Amino acid sequence: MALAKSETGETVQWAAITGVIATVSVFAIAQGLSYPLLSFILQRQGVSPVVIGLSAAMTPVGFILSSPLIPGLARRFGAGRTALICAGLSALVLALIGWTQDVYLWFPLRFLVGVVTNPLYVLSEIWVIALAPPSRRGRVMGIYSTIISAGFAAGPLCLLAVGTEGWPPFLVGIFAFLFCGACLAVVVKRLPRVDEAGEKVSVLGFMPLAWLLLSAVVAAAGFEQSVLALLPVYGTHFDIPETRMSALLSTMIAGNIAMQVPLGLLAERLTARLVRFGCVSVTVLGCALLPALIETPLIWPCVFIWGAVSYGIYTMSIIELGARFTGSALVAGNASFSLMWGVGGILVPPLTGGVMDLIGAAGLPVTLGAICAALAVATVIRRRVM
Repeated sequence: MALAKSETGETVQWAAITGVIATVSVFAIAQGLSYPLLSFILQRQGVSPVVIGLSAAMTPVGFILSSPLIPGLARRFGAGRTALICAGLSALVLALIGWTQDVYLWFPLRFLVGVVTNPLYVLSEIWVIALAPPSRRGRVMGIYSTIISAGFAAGPLCLLAVGTEGWPPFLVGIFAFLFCGACLAVVVKRLPRVDEAGEKVSVLGFMPLAWLLLSAVVAAAGFEQSVLALLPVYGTHFDIPETRMSALLSTMIAGNIAMQVPLGLLAERLTARLVRFGCVSVTVLGCALLPALIETPLIWPCVFIWGAVSYGIYTMSIIELGARFTGSALVAGNASFSLMWGVGGILVPPLTGGVMDLIGAAGLPVTLGAICAALAVATVIRRRVM
């Protein structure tokens, strides 16, 4: 077995970690490919943007509703078996979507995509957390976050190679999910048990244990989804061309991808909680600076750092989750993270858009800055209480 010793003498199971990260990276590519692919197909069919948006929302709804079921599934069938079954079901549901090509049938099918892919993602993330020794958890989770982000970004690039018509793009996604299951099958016997039958911690039971971490997940998800959806709208207020705004979004994503490992290393030297507070604070600062910098060259390094620290909030939350919880509590905690990511992604963008309707473009930095500032204040208060 590929084992190594860390500086503190802890055993690092790099083979198992690599296998799980490979599993999730392929999963991310398949997910990243499916969103634009289905939107392009519906657009060619003349479906309205509203219906396209509602169709896309079915997958995060599936995430939210399936999250409370994951701890029970892991206890009943075992985490490894559950993840392997979900990989196969993900490929099957994507094949059904490619076969039907019907907007109305896609609503329940896209809901099922969320239901069957969510356990695969959650359990894989739990294994990475459990496998990472405390002294190296920051860098391992940083690598994990980097590869996940790169996988989601690479998904749409696959469409440049295979196009968006016929079966080829669907076959890429189907093969990716099957390959995901194959990667997992290779290392499943080396993975730690995270589904102890003796412990029973539900998602709802976990929430009071780590409400601040879950609030951080809501803020990170809401920030990411709001910026991706509404930063181009913000740019139109300043008559900034769409191409420039698209480039700014790409720069922001690049910051996300490039900086998670350095942030993870920093968390090892300090603490994940302290680095998370720093990420939240710098995110608030970015919101404050956005109106002043949007029309200047300084906006480029600003959004690069913005992307790094805004997603770093989630990365640091994962690291802290792994430091504080094990076993079924870790399973319930990660399922809660998935649920809250869906909640943040569904609630915050409409809220931000509504504020922009009321007060103009300033609603974007004001709303997101206020949410992150509230998180920073809650962090300080909780620290003082403790």
